[in-house]
Amino acid sequence: MEPQFLEVGSGAEARRVAYLRQAADADRPGLVWLCGLKSEMISTKATAVAEWARSQGLSCVRFDYSGHGQSEGRFEDGTISRWLDEAEAAFRRLTQGPQILVGSSMGGYIALLLLRRLMDRQSGEAGGAIAEQAARIKALVLIAPAWDMTDLMWRSLPSSARRDIEERGVFLRPSQYGDGPYPITRGLIEDGRRHLIGSAPLDPGRPVHIMHGLQDPDVPWEHTLDLVAHLSGDWTRVTAVPDGEHRLSRPEDIALLLDIVGALAEGAPAPSP
Repeated sequence: MEPQFLEVGSGAEARRVAYLRQAADADRPGLVWLCGLKSEMISTKATAVAEWARSQGLSCVRFDYSGHGQSEGRFEDGTISRWLDEAEAAFRRLTQGPQILVGSSMGGYIALLLLRRLMDRQSGEAGGAIAEQAARIKALVLIAPAWDMTDLMWRSLPSSARRDIEERGVFLRPSQYGDGPYPITRGLIEDGRRHLIGSAPLDPGRPVHIMHGLQDPDVPWEHTLDLVAHLSGDWTRVTAVPDGEHRLSRPEDIALLLDIVGALAEGAPAPSP
Protein backbone atom coordinates (compact mmCIF):
# COMPACT_ATOMS: atom_id res chain seq x y z
CA MET A 1 0.00 0.00 0.00
CA GLU A 2 1.26 3.46 -0.91
CA PRO A 3 0.66 6.11 1.75
CA GLN A 4 -1.75 8.96 1.22
CA PHE A 5 -1.48 12.35 2.91
CA LEU A 6 -3.78 14.29 5.20
CA GLU A 7 -3.43 18.06 5.50
CA VAL A 8 -3.47 19.12 9.16
CA GLY A 9 -3.19 22.64 10.55
CA SER A 10 -2.98 25.94 8.72
CA GLY A 11 -0.43 28.65 8.00
CA ALA A 12 2.92 28.00 9.59
CA GLU A 13 1.44 24.99 11.39
CA ALA A 14 0.32 23.22 8.20
CA ARG A 15 1.83 19.77 7.66
CA ARG A 16 1.13 16.68 5.58
CA VAL A 17 0.56 13.55 7.64
CA ALA A 18 1.10 10.20 5.92
CA TYR A 19 -1.51 7.50 6.44
CA LEU A 20 -2.57 4.04 5.30
CA ARG A 21 -6.25 3.18 5.20
CA GLN A 22 -8.07 0.00 4.33
CA ALA A 23 -11.85 0.25 4.13
CA ALA A 24 -14.45 -2.34 5.12
CA ASP A 25 -18.02 -2.63 6.39
CA ALA A 26 -18.76 0.52 8.40
CA ASP A 27 -21.29 -1.34 10.55
CA ARG A 28 -18.52 -3.32 12.24
CA PRO A 29 -15.91 -1.68 14.46
CA GLY A 30 -12.83 -0.50 12.62
CA LEU A 31 -9.39 -0.07 14.13
CA VAL A 32 -7.30 3.07 14.53
CA TRP A 33 -3.64 2.38 15.28
CA LEU A 34 -1.78 5.03 17.31
CA CYS A 35 2.01 4.69 17.25
CA GLY A 36 4.45 5.19 20.08
CA LEU A 37 7.11 7.89 20.27
CA LYS A 38 9.60 7.56 17.38
CA SER A 39 7.65 4.59 16.00
CA GLU A 40 6.02 4.30 12.57
CA MET A 41 2.82 3.00 11.01
CA ILE A 42 4.77 0.20 9.28
CA SER A 43 6.16 -1.20 12.54
CA THR A 44 5.82 -4.88 13.38
CA LYS A 45 2.75 -4.49 15.61
CA ALA A 46 1.02 -1.93 13.40
CA THR A 47 1.45 -4.10 10.32
CA ALA A 48 0.26 -7.22 12.15
CA VAL A 49 -2.87 -5.42 13.38
CA ALA A 50 -3.63 -4.10 9.88
CA GLU A 51 -3.16 -7.51 8.26
CA TRP A 52 -5.35 -9.15 10.90
CA ALA A 53 -8.03 -6.49 10.37
CA ARG A 54 -8.00 -7.18 6.64
CA SER A 55 -8.39 -10.92 7.26
CA GLN A 56 -11.40 -10.21 9.49
CA GLY A 57 -13.05 -7.77 7.10
CA LEU A 58 -12.45 -4.80 9.42
CA SER A 59 -11.29 -1.35 8.43
CA CYS A 60 -7.99 -0.04 9.74
CA VAL A 61 -6.37 3.39 9.75
CA ARG A 62 -2.77 4.00 10.76
CA PHE A 63 -0.67 7.13 10.35
CA ASP A 64 2.70 8.66 11.16
CA TYR A 65 2.78 11.66 13.48
CA SER A 66 4.53 14.71 12.05
CA GLY A 67 8.27 14.28 12.38
CA HIS A 68 7.83 10.50 12.23
CA GLY A 69 8.08 7.99 9.40
CA GLN A 70 6.78 9.31 6.09
CA SER A 71 5.05 12.42 7.46
CA GLU A 72 6.38 15.95 7.07
CA GLY A 73 8.08 17.95 9.77
CA ARG A 74 10.94 17.67 12.23
CA PHE A 75 10.71 15.44 15.26
CA GLU A 76 12.16 18.28 17.35
CA ASP A 77 9.09 20.42 16.59
CA GLY A 78 6.71 17.77 17.89
CA THR A 79 4.51 18.29 20.93
CA ILE A 80 1.65 16.40 22.51
CA SER A 81 -0.72 19.09 21.20
CA ARG A 82 0.46 18.66 17.60
CA TRP A 83 0.30 14.87 17.69
CA LEU A 84 -3.09 14.89 19.41
CA ASP A 85 -4.45 17.26 16.73
CA GLU A 86 -3.19 14.85 14.06
CA ALA A 87 -4.82 11.88 15.79
CA GLU A 88 -8.13 13.76 15.98
CA ALA A 89 -7.91 14.72 12.30
CA ALA A 90 -7.22 11.11 11.31
CA PHE A 91 -10.09 9.83 13.45
CA ARG A 92 -12.65 12.37 12.30
CA ARG A 93 -11.71 12.56 8.63
CA LEU A 94 -10.51 9.05 7.78
CA THR A 95 -12.91 6.82 9.71
CA GLN A 96 -16.64 6.24 9.87
CA GLY A 97 -18.80 4.14 12.13
CA PRO A 98 -17.68 2.52 15.38
CA GLN A 99 -13.94 2.36 16.08
CA ILE A 100 -11.52 0.75 18.52
CA LEU A 101 -8.44 2.82 19.34
CA VAL A 102 -5.31 0.69 19.66
CA GLY A 103 -2.38 2.65 21.07
CA SER A 104 1.16 1.60 21.90
CA SER A 105 3.21 3.46 24.53
CA MET A 106 2.73 7.17 23.72
CA GLY A 107 -0.05 6.03 21.38
CA GLY A 108 -1.93 4.72 24.43
CA TYR A 109 -1.61 8.17 25.98
CA ILE A 110 -2.82 9.84 22.77
CA ALA A 111 -5.80 7.45 22.68
CA LEU A 112 -6.83 8.50 26.19
CA LEU A 113 -6.35 12.18 25.36
CA LEU A 114 -8.40 11.86 22.16
CA LEU A 115 -11.24 10.18 24.02
CA ARG A 116 -11.16 12.82 26.76
CA ARG A 117 -11.08 15.67 24.24
CA LEU A 118 -14.10 14.38 22.34
CA MET A 119 -16.03 13.67 25.53
CA ASP A 120 -15.22 17.13 26.96
CA ARG A 121 -16.32 18.90 23.78
CA GLN A 122 -19.46 16.89 23.14
CA SER A 123 -21.81 19.35 24.84
CA GLY A 124 -20.38 22.42 23.14
CA GLU A 125 -20.52 21.77 19.41
CA ALA A 126 -23.65 22.69 17.47
CA GLY A 127 -25.67 19.80 16.17
CA GLY A 128 -24.08 17.28 18.48
CA ALA A 129 -21.35 16.42 15.97
CA ILE A 130 -18.76 15.96 18.70
CA ALA A 131 -21.14 13.80 20.71
CA GLU A 132 -21.46 11.55 17.69
CA GLN A 133 -17.69 11.44 17.31
CA ALA A 134 -17.11 10.50 20.94
CA ALA A 135 -19.79 7.82 20.76
CA ARG A 136 -18.01 6.19 17.82
CA ILE A 137 -15.14 5.15 20.10
CA LYS A 138 -16.30 1.75 21.34
CA ALA A 139 -13.20 0.59 23.20
CA LEU A 140 -9.53 1.29 23.82
CA VAL A 141 -6.68 -1.21 23.75
CA LEU A 142 -3.53 0.22 25.32
CA ILE A 143 -0.10 -1.41 25.10
CA ALA A 144 2.23 -0.26 27.91
CA PRO A 145 0.51 3.15 27.88
CA ALA A 146 2.89 6.01 28.59
CA TRP A 147 0.14 8.24 29.98
CA ASP A 148 1.32 11.66 31.17
CA MET A 149 4.45 10.80 29.19
CA THR A 150 6.27 14.10 29.52
CA ASP A 151 5.79 14.11 33.30
CA LEU A 152 7.04 10.52 33.43
CA MET A 153 10.08 11.55 31.35
CA TRP A 154 10.83 14.59 33.45
CA ARG A 155 10.73 12.66 36.73
CA SER A 156 13.04 9.97 35.34
CA LEU A 157 15.69 12.32 33.91
CA PRO A 158 18.90 13.02 35.80
CA SER A 159 19.49 16.59 36.95
CA SER A 160 22.06 17.16 34.19
CA ALA A 161 19.47 16.28 31.52
CA ARG A 162 16.88 18.58 33.10
CA ARG A 163 19.46 21.35 33.08
CA ASP A 164 20.15 20.78 29.36
CA ILE A 165 16.42 21.05 28.63
CA GLU A 166 15.98 24.21 30.71
CA GLU A 167 19.16 26.00 29.58
CA ARG A 168 19.82 24.64 26.08
CA GLY A 169 16.28 23.66 25.09
CA VAL A 170 16.99 20.00 24.34
CA PHE A 171 18.41 16.79 25.78
CA LEU A 172 19.42 13.90 23.53
CA ARG A 173 18.01 10.89 25.33
CA PRO A 174 19.82 7.64 24.44
CA SER A 175 17.69 4.87 22.92
CA GLN A 176 18.19 1.14 23.40
CA TYR A 177 16.30 0.34 20.19
CA GLY A 178 18.95 1.30 17.64
CA ASP A 179 17.02 4.31 16.31
CA GLY A 180 19.38 7.00 17.56
CA PRO A 181 18.95 9.41 20.47
CA TYR A 182 15.55 11.00 21.09
CA PRO A 183 15.67 14.83 21.23
CA ILE A 184 13.61 15.74 24.29
CA THR A 185 12.84 19.43 23.92
CA ARG A 186 11.69 22.08 26.35
CA GLY A 187 8.69 22.66 24.08
CA LEU A 188 7.65 19.01 24.38
CA ILE A 189 7.95 19.01 28.18
CA GLU A 190 6.19 22.34 28.69
CA ASP A 191 3.38 21.54 26.26
CA GLY A 192 2.86 18.15 27.91
CA ARG A 193 1.90 19.86 31.15
CA ARG A 194 -1.27 21.04 29.40
CA HIS A 195 -2.34 17.45 28.75
CA LEU A 196 -2.04 15.59 32.04
CA ILE A 197 -4.51 12.74 32.50
CA GLY A 198 -3.81 12.53 36.21
CA SER A 199 -4.83 16.12 36.91
CA ALA A 200 -8.60 15.41 36.87
CA PRO A 201 -10.94 12.40 37.23
CA LEU A 202 -11.64 10.43 34.05
CA ASP A 203 -14.44 7.95 33.46
CA PRO A 204 -13.77 6.46 30.00
CA GLY A 205 -17.34 5.23 29.64
CA ARG A 206 -16.33 2.23 27.49
CA PRO A 207 -14.03 -0.79 27.83
CA VAL A 208 -10.33 -0.12 28.25
CA HIS A 209 -7.99 -3.12 28.07
CA ILE A 210 -4.30 -2.69 28.91
CA MET A 211 -1.41 -5.02 28.06
CA HIS A 212 1.82 -4.45 29.95
CA GLY A 213 5.07 -6.39 30.23
CA LEU A 214 6.39 -6.86 33.74
CA GLN A 215 9.97 -6.52 32.45
CA ASP A 216 9.29 -3.13 30.82
CA PRO A 217 12.34 -0.85 31.37
CA ASP A 218 10.71 2.26 29.85
CA VAL A 219 7.20 2.49 31.32
CA PRO A 220 7.07 0.84 34.74
CA TRP A 221 4.35 -1.72 35.47
CA GLU A 222 3.36 0.43 38.44
CA HIS A 223 2.50 3.24 36.03
CA THR A 224 -0.31 1.09 34.60
CA LEU A 225 -1.53 0.22 38.10
CA ASP A 226 -1.73 3.95 38.84
CA LEU A 227 -3.76 4.45 35.65
CA VAL A 228 -6.18 1.68 36.62
CA ALA A 229 -6.67 3.35 40.00
CA HIS A 230 -7.23 6.71 38.32
CA LEU A 231 -9.81 5.62 35.73
CA SER A 232 -13.27 5.39 37.26
CA GLY A 233 -16.34 3.38 36.31
CA ASP A 234 -14.90 -0.16 36.46
CA TRP A 235 -14.26 -0.17 32.70
CA THR A 236 -10.57 -1.09 32.82
CA ARG A 237 -9.00 -4.54 32.58
CA VAL A 238 -5.29 -5.40 32.56
CA THR A 239 -3.31 -8.29 31.11
CA ALA A 240 0.18 -8.61 32.55
CA VAL A 241 2.84 -10.30 30.41
CA PRO A 242 5.30 -11.74 32.96
CA ASP A 243 8.31 -11.96 30.61
CA GLY A 244 7.29 -9.08 28.33
CA GLU A 245 9.32 -5.92 27.79
CA HIS A 246 8.18 -2.56 26.48
CA ARG A 247 7.48 -3.16 22.81
CA LEU A 248 5.57 -6.45 23.18
CA SER A 249 6.33 -7.29 19.55
CA ARG A 250 7.06 -11.01 19.86
CA PRO A 251 4.71 -13.38 18.02
CA GLU A 252 3.12 -14.49 21.29
CA ASP A 253 2.60 -10.86 22.36
CA ILE A 254 0.96 -9.98 19.05
CA ALA A 255 -1.26 -13.08 19.23
CA LEU A 256 -2.46 -11.97 22.68
CA LEU A 257 -3.06 -8.44 21.41
CA LEU A 258 -5.16 -9.72 18.50
CA ASP A 259 -7.18 -11.95 20.84
CA ILE A 260 -8.02 -8.89 22.93
CA VAL A 261 -8.86 -6.70 19.93
CA GLY A 262 -10.91 -9.49 18.35
CA ALA A 263 -13.03 -10.02 21.44
CA LEU A 264 -13.74 -6.30 21.77
CA ALA A 265 -14.58 -6.04 18.06
CA GLU A 266 -17.20 -8.74 18.52
CA GLY A 267 -18.60 -6.98 21.57
CA ALA A 268 -17.46 -9.70 23.96
CA PRO A 269 -15.34 -9.19 27.08
CA ALA A 270 -11.65 -9.34 26.28
CA PRO A 271 -9.81 -12.49 27.44
CA SER A 272 -9.11 -12.64 31.15
CA PRO A 273 -5.51 -12.18 32.28
